Parts: sequence; structure tokens; C-alpha cells
Amino acid sequence: MPHKRRYSSSQASTPSDGEGSFSELSDIESDFKPTRSNPKRKSSKLTSRAKSTKRQKIDEQRCEDSVASSRVPHCASLHVIDSVQPMRSALLAWFTTVRDNRRPEERGQRAYEVWISEIMLQQTQVSTVIPYYNSWMNRFPTIQALASASIDEVNALWKGLGYYSRASRLLSGAQKAMQSFNGKLPDNARDLEKNIPGIGRYSAGAISSIAYGERAPVLDGNVHRLLSRVLALYALPKAKKTLDILWSAAETFVRVEEEQRTYDSQGEGRKETEHPGDINQALIELGSTICTVRNPKCENCPIRRWCMAYQRSSGSDLEIIDLEDMCKTCEPIPDISDISLYPMKPIRNKWRQSEDSKDRLFLLIRRPEKGLLAGLFEFLTSENISKKLSKNSQEQLTLTFMSSAFPLLQLSPSAGGSSSNEGPRIMKIVPAGIIIHVFSHLKKSYHAQWVVIEGGTSPPIPKVNGVNNMKWVTFDEVEKANIGTGTLKVWKAAKSVWL
Repeated sequence: MPHKRRYSSSQASTPSDGEGSFSELSDIESDFKPTRSNPKRKSSKLTSRAKSTKRQKIDEQRCEDSVASSRVPHCASLHVIDSVQPMRSALLAWFTTVRDNRRPEERGQRAYEVWISEIMLQQTQVSTVIPYYNSWMNRFPTIQALASASIDEVNALWKGLGYYSRASRLLSGAQKAMQSFNGKLPDNARDLEKNIPGIGRYSAGAISSIAYGERAPVLDGNVHRLLSRVLALYALPKAKKTLDILWSAAETFVRVEEEQRTYDSQGEGRKETEHPGDINQALIELGSTICTVRNPKCENCPIRRWCMAYQRSSGSDLEIIDLEDMCKTCEPIPDISDISLYPMKPIRNKWRQSEDSKDRLFLLIRRPEKGLLAGLFEFLTSENISKKLSKNSQEQLTLTFMSSAFPLLQLSPSAGGSSSNEGPRIMKIVPAGIIIHVFSHLKKSYHAQWVVIEGGTSPPIPKVNGVNNMKWVTFDEVEKANIGTGTLKVWKAAKSVWL
């Protein structure tokens, strides 16, 4: 299942003699801290025996000390799977015992059916999905049947699953497949992700591997957690370096290598990657049923002997460290004996860090082609408001405005934050100040509001006239966009709230 996602948006309203609105969205709730570490870098060899002996003593002492400390020095190569053969055999052997009780798709199922089940399962429990999946396939048994349906018919079947944009993207995807791919989904992950609305890297890998046998990896929330523990990777979960390591590990499981082609623990000599879809489904199943968020059932895990987090928890992981290969990706872990601490939880309330801001996306809306600032982009705007507004009045006005701009947005935070099966929800509203901008013939006052939104898997889409009238841009792209001076002032003022 996908991880909980966090967004933030800000909206600025203006009094009767002014206008201007600010809206921004953050794609992930973790800080992005690039490092120079290389998980595939091999340990260097020392030519001097004296240096080697001295270094080994230092490393042994550091490694022994690390068992009792929160920071565990280790090599970056720890986070690379060197020998996947026995692990893969154990995984597949286990999967044959549970596959009949797994998710609604079946082995050999058509890409369309896999696609529907994967999208449904992105935000919803398996037990909830099954009756919806069965009803869907009865009503839309083929991609052709779905493509000819109306959005009202699709939403009626989807009612109760939540986050209706998933349903609309399924309809759009089916129509695109009919128009551009002769009524079939593309047979490879690259074309699926590039051409079909709502299909990202994970869904593309799942569909192409399960339905078409392509050796494409998957990394959903379950596999992310599983591989983080296998590799003892305690790092910011959405940082690029972390994801690169985990995607590489997931790819190792389905990749073909000469020495892996005929390995089998039973001596039967079958190809381990003959059915990459089975491997991917086994990883997902193991993560969701055994390697759970809390209280993982390690005693039932078929690959625990290769799990570095499990070895650390039992105190059996005492590696000799090459200081030149020290891992710079992992953060200090509070308790190495607690497997459930992996993966590292996202850092909360870190919106002032510039690294985080540059991971966000920001919504720009194009103004009408006629009138003031014709054709320029600005932030989401509520015009002609009262000049005097209290903080509570500004917040209430913002909630009302956001409700009309984003019909599916939930307007108040739930206790303990949003869960992974909820859609986008407003979590915070922070005033960003009043910005004055003088035109040649009038004065505008912008009341900027920073709105934090959490939940869902993609940016919420506002009600605007035409897709071409809006766009999400990165932090660095905002000032490069075609925006006016007043909007630029709002942008600089709003940045001061969280930078």
C-alpha cells in the first residue's frame, strides 16, 4: 500500500481594493538530504599491512561500541543484496503456501484486471476491496466496457472506496488505451507509466510483471518496509538516496544474472526469474502479512536469516567496517533491538528546512486572457474580501474558499492525523501576512494563508476552467514562471513562513 502522503497548500485572500491568493502543495512529508554515499561502492584494499591491522582494531572497537549506542557505523555495501538466490527461493517457496489467500487478482490474469485491483488496493484494505473488485468486474469486465462508461457510472461503483480521483483516472486510462493502444494496456512498465493516467512506477511494475512477465520491480509501502528491514536501512523514507537503494534492491529480486538462472535449493534447476510477477507479489504479500508495521512475525518470515534488522536485533551483526565505505545515508536509530523502528518514520514539523521546500509542488492558475494581468499565472485567489479580518475570520474564509475550489477536500484534521485510506485533508492554516502591491492605477492588498494538506497519493485538482489554465511546478520553477510582480511578492512573503 502507498505510504501516507502529505501536502501543503497556501491561499491568500484580498480585500475589496485588492486581490491575490497563494497556494502550494508538498509532495512528500520527509526532508530531502542528498548525500555523496554510494551503496554499490566496494571496499578499498590497503597495501600496507600495518595500516590494515591498525584500521581493523579501530573498526572492531567502533563496531563493538555501536551495539550499545544509537548510531550504528556500518558499510554502505550493507544496503546492497549480494546473493539473492537463496533468499528468492525461500520467498517463492513460502508464497506457494499462501497465494490462494492473497489479493483479488489471480496468476495469469489480464493486465486490465491487474490494473483495476492495483489501483483499488492503493488506498484500501484487501478485505474491503474484494467485493468492490467483484462488482466492478461484473459491470466492466473489459477495458472496452469501462472506456464506454460515463463518469457517473464509474463513481457509482466506486462509492465507499474514497478518493474518487482514482476512479476518474481509471476511466481516462481506459479511454486512452482504446484511442492509442488498440484497446489494450501497454505491455511494458515504461509505456504504462508514460501514457496511462494514474499509473506510476509501482503500478506499472506490478501490471507489467504480473500480466506480461516483464522483469520490472515494485516498491509499494509493504515492499518499502520489508526491504528497509532486510537491508537495515534507517534513513529518511522518501529521500532520493533512500528510494534509489530500495528500488535497486527490488530490482535485484527480478533481475536475471547468469549465476542465478539455474539455482534452486531443491536442485531442480528451475529459473528463479521465470515468473517475476510471482516474485513481486510474494514481496508485497510478505510485507503486508508477516513484516507488518507493528509486531512483525519474524518467526514466520521465510527470509529472516538474510534480514539485517533481524540479525541486529539479536546482536549477531558485528561487521568489520572500512572507514572509506562508511554509510552516510542512515540516521541514528533509537534502539537497534526494535525491528519495528524500520523504516525510519517521516520527520514531522520540519517545514522550515529548505531541503523540504524544494521537494514540494506549487499550484499556479492562469488569469483570464483579458483584463488586469491578462494571461499571467498567480496563486489560487479569492477576490474582493473585507479589509478587516480577524485570524479566525481569515481561517473560516479560507476553509470556505478551499471547499469550493477542491470539492473532495476534507476540511478539518482528524485525531492523530490522516490515515492512508483517506483522501486529501486540510491539516493546518497559517497566516503569511499582508502584502501591498501598487499598480499604476490601483493598490492591491494580499492576505496570504498557508494551508497544509495531508493524505492521498497525488495533488488535489482544483475546479478551474480547463487543464491548460493550471499547473503544478517545483520550488525552483515558481519564480521562473510567468507571474506578476504582486504574485512574486506574495511568494517571497509566504516562503518566510516555512523557510
